[in-house]
Amino acid sequence: MPDCISNTSPLFYLHRIDALHWLPRIFSDIWVPQAVCDELAAGRKAGHDTPTPGDYDWIQVVNPRVTPFEWLSLDLGTGERAAMALGLENPARIILLDDMLARRTAQAAGLTVWGTLKVLLEAKSNGLIEQVAPYVDLLKISGMWLTDDVRKRILALAHEA
Repeated sequence: MPDCISNTSPLFYLHRIDALHWLPRIFSDIWVPQAVCDELAAGRKAGHDTPTPGDYDWIQVVNPRVTPFEWLSLDLGTGERAAMALGLENPARIILLDDMLARRTAQAAGLTVWGTLKVLLEAKSNGLIEQVAPYVDLLKISGMWLTDDVRKRILALAHEA
């Protein structure tokens, strides 16, 4: 099983659809930077239902040593920058990111990027769920921005079209 580093949104959305427990069944080792923990805590403080990484013994808080200076000028969150910087220091790990700018930046840096939707596909591939479609619909209900085209493409990849 691969190792991963997660940004805030995959943890948030998987928690919202009661699927966060899939991560240790898909990944051997799961890291999040403190900046991600801080973003989740800020969400809780604002009244959102967010996970607390410390409640999961399979999540390790690991921080990058340095963040590339050029990323500071991009419209990226602190969690995204920290997760990507940690990915640069550990390039064999998969980076979980949903934001398009973050994904493109990480891919341009040579990192392997998965989003929440890819986690759904992997959950099906690993026999954790039978169908992806209900979870895609739950993600949309939970606030994830998904176009009909993206939904159709994910369902086609899941052989559910």
